[in-house]
Amino acid sequence: MVDMAKMIDHTKLKADATQEEILTLINEAKEYGFWSVCINPVWIPYAKSQMSDSDVKICTVIGFPLGANSSKLKALEAKQAIEDGADEVDMVMNIGAMKAGQYDVVLADIKSVVTAAQGTLVKVIIETALLTKEEIIKASELVVEGGADFVKTSTGFSTGGATIEDVTIMKQTVGDRALVKASGGVRTKEDAEAMIAAGASRIGASDGVKIIKGISADSVTSGY
Repeated sequence: MVDMAKMIDHTKLKADATQEEILTLINEAKEYGFWSVCINPVWIPYAKSQMSDSDVKICTVIGFPLGANSSKLKALEAKQAIEDGADEVDMVMNIGAMKAGQYDVVLADIKSVVTAAQGTLVKVIIETALLTKEEIIKASELVVEGGADFVKTSTGFSTGGATIEDVTIMKQTVGDRALVKASGGVRTKEDAEAMIAAGASRIGASDGVKIIKGISADSVTSGY
């Protein structure tokens, strides 16, 4: 039986997140046994200080949420995040370059973060809601070519989140060469189960507790 909790990155990436809310996120992750907490880089040192007694990992985001920072800056951000204590980094792809067919730029961008990470797990957010099916396939291929560990659907801050169709396409494209993370709009146990069935190995969600408890999430919940 799959331990769903160990597939969840318990997430809080809102701009107005407070230290108290981050602590609640951390405590929930410990209580329910989530794989990680996914937080903005500024919170990494605080999270590290609160998690010495836990095997919950710290996941953070790079070039978030637009992916429009320079590759050099993304690499520096990833390096700093890891030095501060991040165990995994979720970078946002250069979406504009992807849409323009500048695949060499996209690939170099991914490689810059993978190189800076020096073995730390890297996920690449391709923002599927902004891509065509063909672009999702190509972006997923570039993630593999760039040496990243996961291709990830969404930031949760764009025009849409994960869909079963997109996750299926991503998994069919990468096969066993990379893993797939579904994020954005995954709010119920049924949502999570459907994403896992489609090929996701990780779920990014702010409603992790509701998912594990099988409680229907509030329909007004936004973002992750």
